Amino acid sequence: MSATPEQAPPFDAGLPHHLRARLRKVRGFPLPAQAPDGKQQIFLGLADAQQISERIVATLPAAQQILPLLDGKHTPEEIAKEIGKGLTPVFVQNLVAQLDHAGLLHGPVFDGLVVAMRQQYDSLDHLPPGSTAQVAEMLAAQALGEQSTEEQRAAIGPEKLREAMDQWIDQALSKAENPSLDNLPRAIVAPHIDYPRGWINYGSIYGRLRVVDRPDRVVILGTNHFGQATGVCACDKGFESPLGLCPYDKALAEKLSEKLGADGAAKLFEHRYDHEREHSIELQIPWIQHCLGADDQGNFCPVFGVLIHDPAINNGESYDGKGLGLQEFVDAMKATLSELGGRTLLISSADLSHVGPAFGDQQPLAGEDGKGEAFRHKVADHDREMLEHVRNNRPSDLVASMAWQQNPTRWCSTGNLVATLQIIEPTRIDLLSYAAAMDQQGMSMVSHAALAME
Repeated sequence: MSATPEQAPPFDAGLPHHLRARLRKVRGFPLPAQAPDGKQQIFLGLADAQQISERIVATLPAAQQILPLLDGKHTPEEIAKEIGKGLTPVFVQNLVAQLDHAGLLHGPVFDGLVVAMRQQYDSLDHLPPGSTAQVAEMLAAQALGEQSTEEQRAAIGPEKLREAMDQWIDQALSKAENPSLDNLPRAIVAPHIDYPRGWINYGSIYGRLRVVDRPDRVVILGTNHFGQATGVCACDKGFESPLGLCPYDKALAEKLSEKLGADGAAKLFEHRYDHEREHSIELQIPWIQHCLGADDQGNFCPVFGVLIHDPAINNGESYDGKGLGLQEFVDAMKATLSELGGRTLLISSADLSHVGPAFGDQQPLAGEDGKGEAFRHKVADHDREMLEHVRNNRPSDLVASMAWQQNPTRWCSTGNLVATLQIIEPTRIDLLSYAAAMDQQGMSMVSHAALAME
């Protein structure tokens, strides 16, 4: 069955991408839904891991055995025969049709979604708010009640977001010995987890910036969660939040492109569309606007956003050898910032460990047998060990450790942390705060930290 509102077109053996279907990257999740007999049942939900398609498909949990065989080599009849256990070709055919309708197969439907997404992206001067708009909407709805209109919520959303950030800062710094920094740091590390789970570290670092001088520009290094780039990937647009617009730093982009050369610049911006669905840059924007403020003309800092790949996978080179490597980017950015002069704030938008059954771990995070607590402590110990490499400015050791251990707790931001250290070559690094957020069911835990670098 499909969770999309309209009926999927039927399976068509005359379509090559139906006959030998090739599944795109999808994520699975439990999906409560009503079965044909009217009873509630837990289905397997399938969604686009790259967030290009907004549609989902609901199917029986046993269908997960089919997914690996949707590799472009097998027909529905061959899949049914290989799996057996009463599976019929008709069931596979219906699943293929539903997946195609949702844009979860490689084929014309998905290709059309990509074209539409890229046309929308190229038609905009800046990226509109996504995650941050949802936060402002939620805060406004809480203040006005469920009967409020969209227009009413939009009118007070920015105010409520600012109020929430001030409250988070006050709570995060209530017992801090040094609640403000004397000078603008050269770089900071802030989380990119959602605000309700990450507020303590957003507040810990950004709250300390409220009295420092404004930078001339901000460079945000994020994590590419969903995109197609195999190396460093830059955005060619500014970023909007409910609080306003941080314009695109065109001067920096042009100078960086000059340093990279034509081939390197082409690689840098080739997959700029990856930023369309990415949250790790956007979540920093309201904090920049609220805590660093605007100039005398009311303009916020210009921003240049870049997504960094994991250097522990291929020693800093792009995953396939075709994208822009980390060292090439670092060298060009260092030269660019040196020539531009002025004050630059570099932001490493970083989350750390991602653990728990939701991420594939067999060991639950909660429970009364003590094993969950021991597991959480083990994760924290690993985080502290890796953060020592950061705090002591040893990016090579961080990469080597992650490569050797095969990133056991799934740090997602090794790349932008390493790039930050290599670009600014700090002489002092202060770890201001560390935290981990676990859901109530103990299915997932994500850790993050706040750091300042001079």
